[in-house]
Amino acid sequence: MEGVDYLADERKKAEFDVESMKIVWAGSRHAFEVSDRISKLVANDPAFRKDERAMLPRKELFKNTLRKAATAYKRIVELRLTEEEASRLRFYIDEPAYTDLHWGMFIPVIKGQGTDEQQRKWLSLAYKMQIIGCYAQTELGHGSNVQGLETTATFDPQTDEFVIHSPTLTSKKWWPGGLGKVSTHAVVFARLITDGEDHGVHGFIVQLRDLEDHRPLPGITVGDIGMKFGNGAYNTMDNGVLSFDHVRIPRNQMLMRVSQVTREGKYKKSDVPWQLVYGTMVYVRQSIVADASSALSKAVCIATRYSAVRRQFGSQNGGPETQVIDYKTQQSRLFPLLASAYAFRFVGEWLKWLYTDVTQRLQANDFSTLPEAHACTAGLKSLTTSITADGIEECRKLCGGHGYLCSSGLPELFAVYVPACTYEGDNVVLLLQVARFLMKTVSQLGTGKQPVGTIAYMGRIEHLLKSRCSVQRADDWLKPSQVLEAFEARAARMSVSCAQNLSKFDNPEKGFAELSADLVEAAVAHCQLIVVSKFLEKLEQDIPGEGVKQQLEALCGIYYLSLLHKHQGDFLATSYITAKQAALANELLRNLFTKVRPNAIALVDSFNYTDHFLGSILGRYDGNVYPKLYEAAWKDPLNNTVVPDGYHEYVRPLLKQQLLNAKL
Repeated sequence: MEGVDYLADERKKAEFDVESMKIVWAGSRHAFEVSDRISKLVANDPAFRKDERAMLPRKELFKNTLRKAATAYKRIVELRLTEEEASRLRFYIDEPAYTDLHWGMFIPVIKGQGTDEQQRKWLSLAYKMQIIGCYAQTELGHGSNVQGLETTATFDPQTDEFVIHSPTLTSKKWWPGGLGKVSTHAVVFARLITDGEDHGVHGFIVQLRDLEDHRPLPGITVGDIGMKFGNGAYNTMDNGVLSFDHVRIPRNQMLMRVSQVTREGKYKKSDVPWQLVYGTMVYVRQSIVADASSALSKAVCIATRYSAVRRQFGSQNGGPETQVIDYKTQQSRLFPLLASAYAFRFVGEWLKWLYTDVTQRLQANDFSTLPEAHACTAGLKSLTTSITADGIEECRKLCGGHGYLCSSGLPELFAVYVPACTYEGDNVVLLLQVARFLMKTVSQLGTGKQPVGTIAYMGRIEHLLKSRCSVQRADDWLKPSQVLEAFEARAARMSVSCAQNLSKFDNPEKGFAELSADLVEAAVAHCQLIVVSKFLEKLEQDIPGEGVKQQLEALCGIYYLSLLHKHQGDFLATSYITAKQAALANELLRNLFTKVRPNAIALVDSFNYTDHFLGSILGRYDGNVYPKLYEAAWKDPLNNTVVPDGYHEYVRPLLKQQLLNAKL
């Protein structure tokens, strides 16, 4: 029935003020009001409907995305939206498009690496979308190993130009979003060569297509790399292949904020420190962590609502069956993901602060926190995207068979999200970078150099190596200081253990390669500690709203106790806790599941997602799942005819035993 809220009884159980929690989730009242207004604007605009996306052929799908991107820009101009509102508009349209790379990579890179003059020239065009840009770094043969890129940019002093060239098959640019069919320009990363000397990889602004007829310029071969995983999903994006055949560009199109090539062809560093490039990296990675909390919360919202709607087994005397969400097996898989969504939200908020802090320090020529900020953002990008990708798939399984339907929204959400584990740094490679930082930190502990920021706990290494957990009752695991020390001791002991094993090798690099699996686990322990500590710090703040803080405390408990349960081997092997203390942690975890259960629907309502944004019949706000699933089935193009195309050629001859004579 339309207009009936099948989840109303669940909403009445809430023990906290949902409106206040919505503001906590959004980050501020202002952020909530902007998001609420823009999400409704998108949901009510038929131009942005997406319910048929998974059924469209690729060419139609892509053209539809181009229409939406153009409509979005039109709305931004017509409604005079601020930069913040425009960003939210693109977010709620919820469709990967070339504009993601234009606004998210092309513009930030020019801001970060272009001179003031270059910024004046190129950003004025980019902001008005008079040019459309992408970020061309990855090649067919190299992704993570940026220093291995093969595209060359050779300076020609005769003409004051760079010659951009793809010398091998594996040097073709491969994967950049927006490149395949739309971008007019790209920031191309290539090996800078002057007078026969290779100066490593630098960025260059290169025009790819004619601004009148959109055809590739001479010497440029460009196209789309083909269909990708899933229906709809990332197939709305024109990931491209790009090859250069001695393409000439003016010298002033090298991004020259950090290093320059003079008219005479001399390579020199500018007064601006090269470390400034880290500012852009921190910005991009903090936005990826924020995206992780958004994607995971979408999946959790769908799975939680459907788990409350779905009933299976347990009928007493002909009464209703048991709601799936009431089974502890469902709770133990679902609620840690709900807690993770909130945890990632808060660590994402903290990363925004870190980005501001790093930027201010860079401007003041203070690079002291850079290695720690780099390791921290690399590790959190890896941790949050891996958990989110796995979490979306777990939510699909939590929805049973119906979760496999495209109309559940979960298959497309998974397909569109999973590349985040690879782009902007392969997740395992990033963890190895974190591990290098941890090993360096351990090696410097006796030198008087104090660890800072998220690695500060290493400064108490002697205490952490000797201390033992003092938990005696289950409720002791609710004490923040106790929890923090447990995660610090685990991380510190795993890092020290790796460092000790590394010291046994004559060749450190060989040792690092041999112990890489252990090093990755130590890096994960360090990153999990960061997320736990930032969740606990959030709870130290003044959080208004009846019952809001209590619910966040329960979610925080579920987050760290589920980690302790999952990685029990680490905690026991490092001898910080006993088997009895681990059992007490499990007991408290079960109790917290029970505490969160009546609030589960209200906790996902606090994300404030419209049905349009969720794009899921199973996750509908009103819980009216079964009639809508039935309706949706009949909208599939296969049901446009009662007798399928191909019946007379292939099925009827089989039924009538005439197959041998049929023309197949």
